[in-house]
Amino acid sequence: MDFAPLYPGCNGADAWYGNQTSAAKGAMQQLVFPLKGEFIELNQLLKLAGLCDSGGAGKILVASGKVTVDGKTELRKTCKIRTGQLVVMGSMRIRVE
Repeated sequence: MDFAPLYPGCNGADAWYGNQTSAAKGAMQQLVFPLKGEFIELNQLLKLAGLCDSGGAGKILVASGKVTVDGKTELRKTCKIRTGQLVVMGSMRIRVE
């Protein structure tokens, strides 16, 4: 099956068109992100975690409503993410430490 990018510059698990089977989606992947400083903006976290190619692509991803922070849909593109928070996008979980 061919997949076309849904969001230009994004590589995230849910950033593709097409009907994926549950086997293709797989289990949740978890990434631990070591925070340097007090906070990181959500769009930058998505970029540094490898879910998209740029902060601008991260903003598009957040605006789509597919990103949650601590279980709630987050639409603020530059939301400050701090130590202890959990960001989920598709099948990727990012735990900030």
